[in-house]
Amino acid sequence: MKLENILDRMGSLEKNSFIKIIDGIISNNPKNKKEIEKILIASDKGIKSVDNQNITNIFLLIQDEFTKHIFEAFQEVSSQFDILIDIIIRDGNCIMKQDWFSRLYENEIKSIKIKIKDVKSEIDGEKSELSFNRNRDYKIYYSCLKTAYFNDIEANREAKISSDELSIMLTLSKVLGLSQEDVKLINYTILPIKKLEVLDVINELKNLGVLFFSKKENTVYIADEMVKILRTIRKKEVAPKYYRRTLKVLRDPIINQIARNHSIDRSLDISSKIEMILKQGISFSHLLAFEIHKPDATLTEKKKTLNDLCETSLSLNNLKGSTLEEKIGSLIAHFEEIEQDEKVGISIDGFEKMLVELNVTLPKLNKQLKAIFELQEEFVLKAEFLLDFNIKPRDILDLLTKNDLGVFIKANGIKQRGDDILNILEHYKDVENLYLENYANVGYRNLNGLKENGIIIREAELGLKFEELTKVIFNGLGFNVDESLKNSINTQKDMMDILLNIGNNEVIIVECKSVKEKGYNKFSTVSRQLKSYQNLALKNDLRIVKILLIAPEFSDDFVTDCELDIEMNLTLVKAESLSNIYNAFKSSKYDVFPHILFRDVVVNEERILKALSK
Repeated sequence: MKLENILDRMGSLEKNSFIKIIDGIISNNPKNKKEIEKILIASDKGIKSVDNQNITNIFLLIQDEFTKHIFEAFQEVSSQFDILIDIIIRDGNCIMKQDWFSRLYENEIKSIKIKIKDVKSEIDGEKSELSFNRNRDYKIYYSCLKTAYFNDIEANREAKISSDELSIMLTLSKVLGLSQEDVKLINYTILPIKKLEVLDVINELKNLGVLFFSKKENTVYIADEMVKILRTIRKKEVAPKYYRRTLKVLRDPIINQIARNHSIDRSLDISSKIEMILKQGISFSHLLAFEIHKPDATLTEKKKTLNDLCETSLSLNNLKGSTLEEKIGSLIAHFEEIEQDEKVGISIDGFEKMLVELNVTLPKLNKQLKAIFELQEEFVLKAEFLLDFNIKPRDILDLLTKNDLGVFIKANGIKQRGDDILNILEHYKDVENLYLENYANVGYRNLNGLKENGIIIREAELGLKFEELTKVIFNGLGFNVDESLKNSINTQKDMMDILLNIGNNEVIIVECKSVKEKGYNKFSTVSRQLKSYQNLALKNDLRIVKILLIAPEFSDDFVTDCELDIEMNLTLVKAESLSNIYNAFKSSKYDVFPHILFRDVVVNEERILKALSK
């Protein structure tokens, strides 16, 4: 869930710790202070009076400083912060009831304590199931860590690991090729580990600004933006779901090779080995640079393997970079981009239909999904629920075996030739709703954005499509989009886009403007056009209740000109605002949108959404 959405749910007390940390960072002159001051200047009461959208904007401007703040806490190795972060950053753990968080934390501590005994016996015992090299790497790291921790006692100081020592240990673990799980377990063979009270854990993380806790809902919330920061601190370059997607396209012998390198049970099936590899915390870049290749592979062969993986298996063409490191960085950047993209790829209605039919065809999927994403709800195959956890259609399909994909495709009449997952997504695209979800992109004539979301359209068709979608939205708002009346009064010279018939000879005129450049700034042209429509309606004895101009956005000069115009009752509506109003209206108590809410020069979206929610 996005930070702004979480802030909207929280009361002032629940946001207080987070706001204090942001305020403290601002007072220490962050690198983007000028941009922050531009946001704050509108408020004379400081950050506490800033709205949630702008708090989010400020947070994005201080991400580097916030990351440093969190990393300083992470350096306190006895804090169990590594354990807590590893729970929080798993897919599906961004929203948790307190008791569920407590259960996950307790299970993690139990699991670590059991594994610690195994690691200790591997290091101290004469016989080891590890390879000679891996056993040697464990002992090297263990010996260095032991020295770093206990050298303080010899100097009559409290035993701890300094930031310099931690930096050296992190470098050592990377050079030795140890996974995060290896490092964590070896650390806790030396450092004391005990279970803390869950409320103490929640309060500590809340005071650090890592999470929000709603006492009323008894629920922990971790923002998507925060998860990104925590993954950076834990050196996890991609979300587990994208790591899984990459592992699933590798050949079985390669998966077996990776499992063997990390002492994963050879008797497990491939899907279970993949899940165990994910839990090991192996660096994604290390996996792509070393683990998926033959031991004697040349650099040229490694590049070819990576290119084939991306282009053939992951359907990603034109991987940027000439060196192996640059190519890996390009793939990581691609996964980061789609992680931050709020768009689903298919319509939400299509997602819901897909989940319903998956549940019928593959009844065990609900249980599988609950286990992999550690979800508390009993039934989780619900589109809106999963999207709150940033789990999208492709993430669900990535969990299915090839056999299950085949069964589902045959059972639901989906095309069988080509890529199974892409065929399923295409089958459930639901084009009209997908267009509505991309309404602002159509208004901006953003062909690339539309293409990325599965919509192929010619630029020449975008103006008409924007008008068609606006009609669908006003129909959905309960208005009578009267095509007959419009056609009867339109002339060859003056042709209005949309006419809403309110009844009793009252109408609303709607004009749609799709524009490629940002900041619509042609008031003189559009005002002449709208005045012509106004005169046309008046000649036909119609009373004009309102004129609405819909465009992606408006320049400051355009808004000023509109404010000074006294001949038209004109309101400007941004496309994204209209889309958000439409979505809010669908769950409101109204049958017809109360058009009196269109009373500002520029529609106040926030005020209208509040009015609809009452």
